[in-house]
Amino acid sequence: MARHGENIRKRKDGRWEGRYRVYNVQKEKQVYCSVYGKTYDEVREKLTTKKNLLKNQFKSNERMYEYKTFISEEIVFTEIAQHWLKQVKEKRKHSTYIKYNLIYQKHIEESFKNIPLSQMIDSLVKEKLSDSLSESVRKSVYCVLNQILKYASIQYAITIVPLKKPNSEINNKPIKVLCKREQKQLITILYQKMDLFKMAVLLVLFTGLRLGELCALKWTDIDFENKVLTVNRTVQRLYSEGYQTKTILIETTPKSAHSRREIPLSDLLLELLIKFHHEKKYIFGGDKPMEPRTMQHHFKKILKESGLTDTNFHILRHTFSTNCIEDGMDVKSLSEMLGHSDVQITLNYYVHPSMDIKRKYINSLSTFYGQIYGQAG
Repeated sequence: MARHGENIRKRKDGRWEGRYRVYNVQKEKQVYCSVYGKTYDEVREKLTTKKNLLKNQFKSNERMYEYKTFISEEIVFTEIAQHWLKQVKEKRKHSTYIKYNLIYQKHIEESFKNIPLSQMIDSLVKEKLSDSLSESVRKSVYCVLNQILKYASIQYAITIVPLKKPNSEINNKPIKVLCKREQKQLITILYQKMDLFKMAVLLVLFTGLRLGELCALKWTDIDFENKVLTVNRTVQRLYSEGYQTKTILIETTPKSAHSRREIPLSDLLLELLIKFHHEKKYIFGGDKPMEPRTMQHHFKKILKESGLTDTNFHILRHTFSTNCIEDGMDVKSLSEMLGHSDVQITLNYYVHPSMDIKRKYINSLSTFYGQIYGQAG
């Protein structure tokens, strides 16, 4: 029996069917079309999406004839995706295009081939995507899918409900930073037979640079007179276009507009930079940027020499952030030094109060209450 006023009914074969009317240009009359699903809620969602799509398509006859989006010519998701990728290639950073294209080819293109745009809803996407995808990959896939849908909504003047992002567990995972003892161990080793690689580690520990930004540093980025380091570029290893195994090292602009920034340098860092100054273009790579994997390799050797547990290079950036907060730096200033577009990113992912700081505040509070208790007694 059909649900009252919704044109949704359960069929004899167990499936649910939702019907809607459209004007078929070729037949020059109103016709009924259907969407199908396993549950009432699934069909209702499909029906709502389809009605919104059609309602907006026929708002303008000029747009309707321009795109020929008649009911007999259903819009296919992968066709829209190809147009979107072409636009990304023309208007976005090359590294962004390489990343999006790889995600599309590996995780989207085959799974959603020939799927009508109107059927791109949460339930279908969950069904099509592999359960084996890691949380970070799944997040990237949803990001690309929603960008394609947004592009379609603009190009065809239709209303499309964005896909719900998968639940993230990232915030529940503690992000490690080096404690004061570990920092002391590390810095002690860094000052023993100091070289360019050890200076690079110290520079990140004192400035919070990203690995790619460090590897792309040129001597022209250092203002020795005003004691300022300017972040102008980054390097990253990306898959070569047309390949899913071959990679190339690309020098490009920083991660975002906010990533272009100036960072003050301490006298200590300035002295080290003067000591290791050379005539080649890149500070740590010579005639070309340093390979990030080379820096990571040397960092692991330094960790081993320091007697510290093997970890990733990014821990230095998190440790820098924690030290700044513990020393009283305001979050806005820290966010700018890290190159974040939003202070909330800094708060959510880079502020890690240590147990020592928490104990300091608790003891301070206890002292305050103790004084009140003593006065009352």
